[in-house]
Amino acid sequence: MSKVVHISEAASLAVHSMALIASNEEMLNVTNIADLTSSSRNHLAKVMQILVKNNYLTSARGPKGGFVLKKAASTVTLLELYELMEGEIEKQHCGIHTGKCPFATCVFGNLANKFSEEFIKYLRTTNLSDIIRKVN
Repeated sequence: MSKVVHISEAASLAVHSMALIASNEEMLNVTNIADLTSSSRNHLAKVMQILVKNNYLTSARGPKGGFVLKKAASTVTLLELYELMEGEIEKQHCGIHTGKCPFATCVFGNLANKFSEEFIKYLRTTNLSDIIRKVN
């Protein structure tokens, strides 16, 4: 099944993991987060490596180890996490990639572009601190 807006597992894990870490008083490790998100421990570990490498998290090893945010949750937008994992979001979504569409107006009503703009706006204006209030 295709999707108009694609959120990869890696981008989703990055956002969910950061929110879980921000909302927990105790450190969470890869196993804890994998259990909470029902995700692959190996895939999650790769995502966490990227977050550590890009200075969003610090990690501590050992039995009581885990991850800690390096930046305040109020300063980290969902857009920067999404784009860290996926790259910049494509804003033009015509299926004809030659740039030479034979129609004067978009046959899709320009809806894909509008969805993308709305998605980007939400990600840009939502910080981790906004979503950690929603964690169960």
